[in-house]
Amino acid sequence: MSKIQLMSHLVAGYPTDSLALAAARALVRGGASILEVQLPFSDPSADGPAIQTACTKVLERGYRTADGLGFIAQVHSEFPEIPIYLMSYGSLVYTPGVDAFCKKASEAGVKGMIIPDLPFDFDEGLTDSCKRYGMVNIPVAAPSMSGERLDKLANAGFPYIYAALRTGITGTDTKIDAATLEFLKKVSRGGSKVYGGFGISNGTQARALADSVEAIVAGSVFVRIIAENQDDAGKMASLVEEKARELCG
Repeated sequence: MSKIQLMSHLVAGYPTDSLALAAARALVRGGASILEVQLPFSDPSADGPAIQTACTKVLERGYRTADGLGFIAQVHSEFPEIPIYLMSYGSLVYTPGVDAFCKKASEAGVKGMIIPDLPFDFDEGLTDSCKRYGMVNIPVAAPSMSGERLDKLANAGFPYIYAALRTGITGTDTKIDAATLEFLKKVSRGGSKVYGGFGISNGTQARALADSVEAIVAGSVFVRIIAENQDDAGKMASLVEEKARELCG
């Protein structure tokens, strides 16, 4: 089997800017093809305990959107060949104005936006603004969607769709079964490339998904490694790199 494409998630500034940058470097060394960087948010709807805790810790430092974009710009300057997707929630994008936010994100090096609580067909102009600044909007598909709505999303012409592999929050283990693969088939039937994530933490899951997605997405597993080893930067980076290699097959 060829190398599995990995989109790895990390929270900007967690637990510190320097350790977050060390984790980003380790992810790239481990084979990550895409970095999904989350701007910390105070009231997330899709994040599990590991990512919620990480966001809270960063926000307690007075971290602002500008700091997160600065972190992205730094990562982009080091790894200009690695696409960076910005993940956050609608109010952070909507408050300064969707177009203004997208312009700043693009200037920082962002190539795509993942905003789970902005519906694909009522996105406050996000898709158009992304196109204006050379980015893509990547809407989220969930198994809880009705068949009609899922079909509408699949055929809406998005280059990429993020498929949440189950309902609920991130971080708990996901079983890859026939229903999961059938869901992915439905998401991709309009021609969009699909990123599949939510609860992916080991190579067995990654291999089970590999033939059905453009890339697997893993987040909480890395945030937990960072949290548990933040007092030893060298060990943290080594374990993050090792886990990325495992997920890449």
